[in-house]
Amino acid sequence: MVLIPLLQRCIQLLTLPVHLLSYLGLWDPLCKKIFPYVMSKVSTRYNHKLFHQKQDLFSSLREFAGPSGKLRLLEIGTGSGANFQFYPTGCQVMCTDPNPNFEKFLLKSITESSHLQFEGFIVASAENLHSVADDSMDVVVCTLVLCSVHSIEQVLREVLRVLRLGGALYFLEHVAADRSSWGYFWQQIYNPTWRYLGDGCCLTRETWKYLEKAGFSELKLQHINAPLSWNPARPHIIGYAVK
Repeated sequence: MVLIPLLQRCIQLLTLPVHLLSYLGLWDPLCKKIFPYVMSKVSTRYNHKLFHQKQDLFSSLREFAGPSGKLRLLEIGTGSGANFQFYPTGCQVMCTDPNPNFEKFLLKSITESSHLQFEGFIVASAENLHSVADDSMDVVVCTLVLCSVHSIEQVLREVLRVLRLGGALYFLEHVAADRSSWGYFWQQIYNPTWRYLGDGCCLTRETWKYLEKAGFSELKLQHINAPLSWNPARPHIIGYAVK
């Protein structure tokens, strides 16, 4: 369709300074510094909009506690720690994120989450969790992470490696809209520029297909439209997958 590349060009013209900075190699380091400030604000609004969905999703975390009764949880792409309020009291939390500039926002969330036990923050990509031992986690959490990783397949391999048998991956991710919908039409138009503004975020990933093929023993997955008014990232998947 000729209309899609034409409209993509229009959006790119409107955001020309960003594309020029990228061409000069200046945008990525700048984005890495600015993005945590933006996301700390966006996460607050996002939590308000999806409070009940998150509350319902994480209400079953305790069911995956280990034999000792402790719940060992690894959150990948933790960002500013927006999920901490939903974790059960006494949960042992390890955090990872590839962007070290999130750390000061994360530390603020940690000080406000006295109901949790924090085991550290690791600067690491979700594709390479080498600091986390095999079969050591009861739960892995990722929310709004798989949209921007380089390889979903590798992330899920790492998740399966660090999860104990019977442990679970909890996820809440924005995904591609139905390909026959107007939503998908607009996602294609915004996507080339959205990647720059969202630090690699992709609007058109069919993430559920990767979860279905990853080799989990059980997959509870639901497609929802997030209550985000008009937003190309409205289509979401929510649920958990058991190793």
